[in-house]
Amino acid sequence: MSTDFTPLLEQAIQSLVNEGKEPTVALIKSRLASPVPMPLVISALQRWKKSGTVPKVELVKKEDGAETRIKALEEEVKALIERLEALEQRLP
Repeated sequence: MSTDFTPLLEQAIQSLVNEGKEPTVALIKSRLASPVPMPLVISALQRWKKSGTVPKVELVKKEDGAETRIKALEEEVKALIERLEALEQRLP
């Protein structure tokens, strides 16, 4: 699963350039409509300074391993069983 931040960064940098301001990390962060991880902002700014364009900037989320997912499901099942038992005790 990935999130593409390129349009947000392009818009922020372009708005700064249109105002005649030199894009910096702080100015870009202040113009973003939604949060973008700092390393991605820095990378995009560096590439923009070199080439004049914003590269495709994505954050790829690593999928959880099977063991992690199984453990989470087991905890969820345990919580549901406890809720079910509590509800059963309320019944006459």
